[in-house]
Amino acid sequence: MIDFHFETEFELENTAKYSDWITRIITGHQRSHAQIDYIFCDDEFLLDINQKYLDHDTYTDIITFDYTEDKTIAGDIFISIDRIQENAGTFDVEFHNELLRVMSHGVLHLLGYKDKTDNDSLLMREKENECINMFHVEQ
Repeated sequence: MIDFHFETEFELENTAKYSDWITRIITGHQRSHAQIDYIFCDDEFLLDINQKYLDHDTYTDIITFDYTEDKTIAGDIFISIDRIQENAGTFDVEFHNELLRVMSHGVLHLLGYKDKTDNDSLLMREKENECINMFHVEQ
């Protein structure tokens, strides 16, 4: 099951469409999923998690906790709406496009994609773009 939680005033409209999209990303990688929770929050909420659990004292747009077992992915994906808004302005993209990028980034981490090296980051960006394009394809 894919659930969406809102620790800020932001809310997704038509969560079923997003759930379907995420499921298609996962099944497109020949995987299945157990519980995946997206938690939308503000900068301070995510900074607190970053400090408590990762010992990082920086703002970030996303933190993914991976509970995947074998080929069944599961996890908690925390997303800062404040960072999404700022990044959309910085990169001159629509808010919704940046939101899709970050949402797909989290599930791609659960699927095993990394972004620590330049090559990994390039592949991650390519996969994010594929995912964004999939969102606009009606099933």
